[in-house]
Amino acid sequence: MGTPERTATESGTDARIGVDVGGTFTDVALTVDDRLVTAKVPTTDPQQLGVLEGIRKACERASVDPSEIDAFAHAMTVSVNALLERGGAATALVTTEGFRDILEIGRQNRPDLYDLEAEKPDPLVPRQRRYEVAERTTTEGVEQPVDPDEIQDLAAILRESDVEAVAVCLLHAYADSENERLVTEVLREELAIPVSASHEVLAEFREFERTSTTTVDAYVRPAIDRYVGRLVEESENAGIPAPRIMQANGGIADPETVREHAVTTTLSGPAAGVVGAAATVDDNDVEGLVTFDMGGTSSDVSLVRDGQAERTTDAEIAGLPIRTPMVDVNTVGAGGGSIAWVDSGGALRVGPRSAGAEPGPACYGRGGTEPTVTDATVVLGYIGPETALGGEMTLDVEAAHDALERLADEAGLESALEAARGVYRVANATMTRTIRAVTVERGHDPREFAVVAFGGAGPMHAVALADSLEVDRVVVPRPSGVLSAFGLLAADESYDAVRTVGVGLNRAEPADLESVYDDLVADVLADASDRDAAEVERAADCRYAGQSFELTVPVDESFEAATVAERFHEAHEQAYGYAMDESLEVVTLRATATVPGTEPTVRHEGTGDARLGSRDAHFPGTGVEPRETTVYDRDRLASGASISGPAILEQAESTTVVPPNWGGEILADGTLVMTRAADETEVSER
Repeated sequence: MGTPERTATESGTDARIGVDVGGTFTDVALTVDDRLVTAKVPTTDPQQLGVLEGIRKACERASVDPSEIDAFAHAMTVSVNALLERGGAATALVTTEGFRDILEIGRQNRPDLYDLEAEKPDPLVPRQRRYEVAERTTTEGVEQPVDPDEIQDLAAILRESDVEAVAVCLLHAYADSENERLVTEVLREELAIPVSASHEVLAEFREFERTSTTTVDAYVRPAIDRYVGRLVEESENAGIPAPRIMQANGGIADPETVREHAVTTTLSGPAAGVVGAAATVDDNDVEGLVTFDMGGTSSDVSLVRDGQAERTTDAEIAGLPIRTPMVDVNTVGAGGGSIAWVDSGGALRVGPRSAGAEPGPACYGRGGTEPTVTDATVVLGYIGPETALGGEMTLDVEAAHDALERLADEAGLESALEAARGVYRVANATMTRTIRAVTVERGHDPREFAVVAFGGAGPMHAVALADSLEVDRVVVPRPSGVLSAFGLLAADESYDAVRTVGVGLNRAEPADLESVYDDLVADVLADASDRDAAEVERAADCRYAGQSFELTVPVDESFEAATVAERFHEAHEQAYGYAMDESLEVVTLRATATVPGTEPTVRHEGTGDARLGSRDAHFPGTGVEPRETTVYDRDRLASGASISGPAILEQAESTTVVPPNWGGEILADGTLVMTRAADETEVSER
């Protein structure tokens, strides 16, 4: 259990800070009482240097000493970078005799059904570092106990190798963990390296997914341990509270917990953005929210319904299944720094390769020469020569034009402008497909949703995406450029536990299931900072007998078979359009403990004198001629201000594009709500 946050009275102010590390920029949101101060600095290697620089800059702008900060929440990319770049620990796998190749065999699913040359990613653990143990456990219990001497011999082999972490995943350890516990205890006693055990990481059936998740935990654990340890130390030196770390499930946890459960930190940053969108935008009068987060390296899309981010336990990162609960985020390699290129067939493509923070897009003036999406928006006029990214980074407009001119020559296009139009359209098409994947392909009509745009580049593209999806409302929160960092300040504390039971619903003994739930609830409450304040939710994964996959339904404080069956039938009909009169199986039980956080309340005070001037900009569907477009300082726009397109709203961390035939209104908290206009009118402000 972590150290409680300091109270506001000890420092004289209520100062809370959130820091989110992205692929290109590190974003900071600092609230001091009801003031909001933001900052954006380039992401560094190691990441904690940029984190501390961002904190210093935000505190300087707010005239607050870092030692006055009462709470520090953090989202990072350490674990996902280790997976994408294959830069994790040299990991060994210990498994049941005969199952050495489970990671390599995997599933028969093909990444592309008609690609005869499709290749699966290499397993994280090469065959020479996979070890077998003579044991046998079935779903009924242990049949062949582990020989402790064999594990001692194995520990000696591992001690003499270059292994930096160990994953232990024995057959059916989710049903009876006795053998796996013995193996884990001996290895932890004998080795001075992290040991991840499947009954602690994921006590759930499906051998491949359980082994993969446990291996990922071991693979990223040393990197997470080093990074979090250094950040805690640096924070203490600066007088800042220890960071609470955002998990993939959308909840924060103390440093000790995430160091022991490293796999929970995958997709930490994207989860924070979805939490921020849910906290700042009301979805009462729409079916839900499509959150669209476009940063420097990628774009992330998710759904919020009834004020809650949708979650999943069936995720994949870099081709590796990860079954821990996480916010359901679809990621595509199309961000502001994504590089545009021409394929062998002469078609214009965007991403997934990115210019990153160094050297970055050509317009950054840091030595980058390849054309990116950001360079295209400069050529289109959305970002002007006087725009200062992050409040201080000036742009090299000529370098952007040169990069797009070279792309135009390669693609056989007439000009840099034509190339920029193409890059913008291709990037938008890629992101539109991702939004369709989480709406249309799941039975949702996107026209009944609102799009919430954030990230440094999201508000520049959001209305174009809305037009293609026939969505009538786009919402841009005031801290849109750093919404993931702001979302950290609104996040709850959250912990999950799971166990497979595999029993027919009509044969299930409620007392037996309640006993499992008691253990799960005890597990999730053990890590909570305030057990009395924790809210516990229970759920069950169910399926019709004979089905291969499950749907999760909520379970009340007492297990009622009839209620569970009714909820499952309803969930199945919603997901697949029908329900059946078949017996049900209760496959897996789940428990979640949540300690509610306190959403920050910030004051918006626009001066009303927001016009900065005008510049020419090009918009899709308006012909080849540019449109004179008024430029506003977004932060100066007063509550109630009305903007008609075409217009550009600039902030230090992001830029919002309001095309022709769209208009926007500033709400009391500074949120911009854009809607499609009935006809095109002159730009106005009141």
